[in-house]
Amino acid sequence: MAAERAHIANNEANEPSSKIVRFGTDMPLKLDSGKILTPFQIAYQTYGELNAARSNAVLICHALTGDQHVASDNPVTGKPGWWDVLIGPGKVIDTNRFFVICSNVLGGCLGSTGPATINPETGKPWGLDMPIVTIGDMVRAQVMLVDHLGIDRLFSVIGGSMGGMQVLQWASSHPERVHTALPIATGARHSSQNIAFHEVGRQAVMADPDWCGGRYIEAGKRPEKGLAVARMAAHITYLSEAALHRKFGRNLQDRDALTFGFDADFQIESYLRHQGMSFVDRFDANSYLYMTRAMDYFDLAADHGGRLADAFRNTSTRFCLVSFTSDWLFPTEESRSIVHALNAAGASVSFVEIETDRGHDAFLLDEPGLFSAIDGFLRSAARARGLEELA
Repeated sequence: MAAERAHIANNEANEPSSKIVRFGTDMPLKLDSGKILTPFQIAYQTYGELNAARSNAVLICHALTGDQHVASDNPVTGKPGWWDVLIGPGKVIDTNRFFVICSNVLGGCLGSTGPATINPETGKPWGLDMPIVTIGDMVRAQVMLVDHLGIDRLFSVIGGSMGGMQVLQWASSHPERVHTALPIATGARHSSQNIAFHEVGRQAVMADPDWCGGRYIEAGKRPEKGLAVARMAAHITYLSEAALHRKFGRNLQDRDALTFGFDADFQIESYLRHQGMSFVDRFDANSYLYMTRAMDYFDLAADHGGRLADAFRNTSTRFCLVSFTSDWLFPTEESRSIVHALNAAGASVSFVEIETDRGHDAFLLDEPGLFSAIDGFLRSAARARGLEELA
């Protein structure tokens, strides 16, 4: 099963089963690093129908380990879309009302140009020859996709964690194209603690002998152990101590007594090992390096002279920020600092802190408070714009 999933994942990297748009050498993408990426491709999914006025488009930005299959079965794992609980007919983001777009980010591994896709100059996977990409680069590629779809203004851009970073970048760089912005469980820059966790994960991947200096695809190998350890370390940050204790405590895994060895005695150990190994079946190790680096480099205030409010000067975008009380990866203080900056910029902004012990991952789960906040905000914004059909 693992080998079959790996084969499917390799195929999806270059010839995805989702929709795809290829930008040729006549449409190069200038990256923040100063390098030019051309040609390149973006894989995406859409749900619902674009209305005649092209006023009902909602862009969903995915988090680090997400992809474009936000509300449809993942072609590698067969599991439902990662935000299937939120998006679909009759759901909070109702595809009977909204035209939903979700693309695999630049640097990803499920069809958009990334280190696992073929470098047209060499005929081999890009590997580490691919230029480093940033959140800004991801958004510029999304802008080209939205242009390709013939949409001038998005009704909303929504995303959590790394997806929330993209939302903030969209609202800052293209305010005239974003009516509403919903950054969830995110920050305007990556903290030193978060950079530290990412570095541990990257070093775990690169220390795996099967990483082969990033050329493991050509060598017919995969750095499974290193990537699994990276996923295990990261997954701990997505949860809260209260949630871990409630779910696992110190319960033993399929045994009545300690083994006095290094097998998975505790349920939490077995859970993390499962999370690690299931992750390597669907995700490219080099993409993990590139995407964590993009998050590390994100610092919206630094791009505007160190003053975050200047990133949103004269914006007409309506904002709603959401945080969770038990999220220690992107704590509420991060969202509050963005709210303060938006207030200083004179922006229209609302803020919701949701009480939960489910940690950072709460944004992906069935959280009634989150659903209520998103639904109320979108309906209010639709009425304010005179789009009663969306309210």
